[in-house]
Amino acid sequence: MQFQTNRRTFLMGGTALGLGLAMGTLPAFAQASNLRLMFWGGQDRADRTNGVGDLFKDATGVSIDTEFMSGSDYWPKLATQTAGGSAPDIMQMDYQYLLEYAKRGALAPLDEFVGEQLKLDGFDVDQLNGGKVDGKLFGVSLGANSVAAIVNTTAFEEAGIDLPTNDWNYEDIFETGQAFAKANIRGGMTMIADFSGSVPAFENWLRQKKRALYTADGQLGFGAEEATQWLTMWKEFRDAGVTVSAENAALSTGALETTSLVSGKSAITHAHSNQLLGFQALMQDRLGLIGYPRLAKGVGGGHYRKPSQLFAVASTSQGKKEAAEFINFFVSNPEAAKILGVERGVPCLAATRDVVAPTLSEENRAAVDFVTNLGDLLGALPPPPPSSSGEIELSLLPSISQEVAFDARTPEDASQYFVSEASAILERAS
Repeated sequence: MQFQTNRRTFLMGGTALGLGLAMGTLPAFAQASNLRLMFWGGQDRADRTNGVGDLFKDATGVSIDTEFMSGSDYWPKLATQTAGGSAPDIMQMDYQYLLEYAKRGALAPLDEFVGEQLKLDGFDVDQLNGGKVDGKLFGVSLGANSVAAIVNTTAFEEAGIDLPTNDWNYEDIFETGQAFAKANIRGGMTMIADFSGSVPAFENWLRQKKRALYTADGQLGFGAEEATQWLTMWKEFRDAGVTVSAENAALSTGALETTSLVSGKSAITHAHSNQLLGFQALMQDRLGLIGYPRLAKGVGGGHYRKPSQLFAVASTSQGKKEAAEFINFFVSNPEAAKILGVERGVPCLAATRDVVAPTLSEENRAAVDFVTNLGDLLGALPPPPPSSSGEIELSLLPSISQEVAFDARTPEDASQYFVSEASAILERAS
């Protein structure tokens, strides 16, 4: 049995990033009249991004050359390009990796452009702060979002089962999941995807237990006991037939098209609120959003509003000023806002939200309503994750959870290994 793993690729990319920057690799000589932009996402996101790029060229004469790919392909490629001196002028950045790239000198501080090329008056404070490292601005949020469970409402209607709500909890997964399985729709669709390899889902569960994924000083905020509880719970769901099989879970590569929701293997998957539109574009069934399950009735605080993505500028870019102008255009221009909608999250400027509101589709309104009405599910934004935490999210936990799913490790053994390896990863990066 072969287990899906990207650890070698990730490690090679991360090592290349560090070595390339340490050796002072020559910068990419992008011209101010031509900027490169690289991002992860699907065709719908690409079409919207290119539409704004066309508007920007018409307004300024500066061309935006874009490249996009799945998230699992994006980070190794970005690390390799950065190390080789060919980083894109503008890169889509995740809150998860902002600290690492900023600390390594891969990103240009944007403070010198604030007030001129970057006009951020009225920008949501939590989103503005989400782009800062050590008080300096390294990224501009493209929209606020939160983790969310995406639900195939059509499938629930076919099964004759009431839709879960923001009040559902992990115990409900057993009861409702077994009823869903008994309905036997679409050749055995299960109720829920396997969340066990998802770091955001694990973090949400930890936060409800008053623990954290990482401490403020960059150490693990949990131990083997919590990891064992998490992996055991999902093994029990798997054994009860309420979540997808190990074989079906392993088919997901990170691209939306490969998820169990899109393939019809499950009626619920883990995601972020801004991804509703991307999922809906791939499916005829109607979709909706709910929060991640609660530990128990009345327990909340697991969610937080974070930058869905940020735009950052490479420290090697020869067009930093023009890049800052494009970012400003992207987040504030009214016509750009109409093209972008809320595919990357809820806009961070009130004026932009006002422009977008009348144009929103049902799915877009659902995403906005979800993020703005989290209620007691909402907790505080945690500090940026420590350097190399991406390896834990993209590779370590997915690999470990897959081994448990295929019965190659027990939850107890896997948890000990997970905590040991995760601690070592953080130690190497410190």
